[in-house]
Amino acid sequence: MSMDKTLQDYQRLAVGLDFETRALIGGRFVDAVSGQRLDTVNPATGARLASIASCDTADVDQAVGAARRAFDRGDWSRASPKHRKKVLLRLADLVEDNLETLALMESLDSGKPIRDALSADLPDMIDSLRWHAEAADKLYDQVAPTAPDVVAMIVREPVGVVGAVLPWNFPIYLAGWKIGPSLASGNSIVIKPAEQTSLTALMLGRLALEAGLPDGVLNIVPGYGETVGQAMGRHRDIDCVSFTGSGEVGRLFLKYSAESNLKRVVLECGGKSPALVLADAFDLPRVARQVATGALFCQGENCSAGSRLIVHRSRKEELLEEVKRAFDEWVVGDPLDPATRVGALIEPGHMRRVLGYIAGGREQGARLVHGGGQVRRDSGGSFVEPTIFDGVLPSMTIAREEIFGPVLSVMEFDELAQGVAIANDTSYGLASSVYTSNLDSAHGVAKSIRAGTVSINCFSEGDTGVPFGGYKESGFGGREKSLLAHDQYTETKTIWMQLGAAGSKNN
Repeated sequence: MSMDKTLQDYQRLAVGLDFETRALIGGRFVDAVSGQRLDTVNPATGARLASIASCDTADVDQAVGAARRAFDRGDWSRASPKHRKKVLLRLADLVEDNLETLALMESLDSGKPIRDALSADLPDMIDSLRWHAEAADKLYDQVAPTAPDVVAMIVREPVGVVGAVLPWNFPIYLAGWKIGPSLASGNSIVIKPAEQTSLTALMLGRLALEAGLPDGVLNIVPGYGETVGQAMGRHRDIDCVSFTGSGEVGRLFLKYSAESNLKRVVLECGGKSPALVLADAFDLPRVARQVATGALFCQGENCSAGSRLIVHRSRKEELLEEVKRAFDEWVVGDPLDPATRVGALIEPGHMRRVLGYIAGGREQGARLVHGGGQVRRDSGGSFVEPTIFDGVLPSMTIAREEIFGPVLSVMEFDELAQGVAIANDTSYGLASSVYTSNLDSAHGVAKSIRAGTVSINCFSEGDTGVPFGGYKESGFGGREKSLLAHDQYTETKTIWMQLGAAGSKNN
């Protein structure tokens, strides 16, 4: 992360930003067919950043039509893997060349700290593009074992037109998760950014054209979920929808698929991730820092946030004091200030929702031991201070529902089996952390926890090379990242060839 700029430097750069505000359809930036526009607002100030094309069903039809024509045209879908790799690597280079500008846009649009956008979101997005680009010419088809007079090939083919629906918490980063494997596999794609955070996706569209992506292969249709999202979910010429967001909306995409063309649906729908601290955990100050990172990164607006701290009773008081100290290091401030670690929540309505959970926790008998209030009221932004509840019972709402804010719930256990049971007592199963000095315990607990990722003695989601997704209501239909991500964007075809049949008298 560059540390050579100040808050004032970024404020000056923000004034000179050039926002693309039109939809990208068929290789051209165009206004919505209806002419309607929507405002995107800076969560840190409440001020309007830009007025963006507000698309609807007519625009989705045009984008899907352009994507289908591009797919059928074949200059991308039937291009050599080596060519697709070259273009995607060029796109990654262009994103890197514009890293600071994109990071600044992301911070302004989503409220996240500029330090996170510079050091995590953009670098990880670039890595995702490059990783999947390099995989394009390294994924081999197969030949099945058969009788000598038969050749049976098992080949991958692109699924066709992919619809990608992005969340507002990691707009550019998760665009890379979906664009990388889908384009590397030869698909065309229609992207719907979250209505709150469309700016970086639209700039990415500019860079994709500059990189040489053929017209219509990448289309970007900003708008509201109930219009653009629903139209994509119901569209009969979209072959796969990849959605990251709430379980409520994820269920709608399954319904849309069932009511239309049974398109493939891949969902990543949140979590209520536990941090399980065993009695033999070592270096509690380090554990506390990891717990703070898990709970507070991206303001807690993170699907895999470690929002439940489940700690052995013998270590609870000592660890809680360390966690409080670690929380104090997470400064709430202007997202453009490099010293800020906790930025603004996405919008006032979401801030009120988080504050409602905090009020509900107190009403249900949990003890508020850190934070708990709105801060920086004079800024016009939506800021909530890092918050810790102690004495939380597994039955309490704050222990069961995804808050999506900087709120940690602390629970106790006596026996290891009880701690694992509390960790698994959730409808979600996205991520988890286990802290122990015992190798047997680490392996045993990791196998017992029902979650897609279990990190040992750290809070981590892994890197691009490992799959990301969840059990139970956290995920459906596939995995993001790794080579497994390519499976959801490809069809498997068997080609069965009977040798000698062409010369047979019976043929």
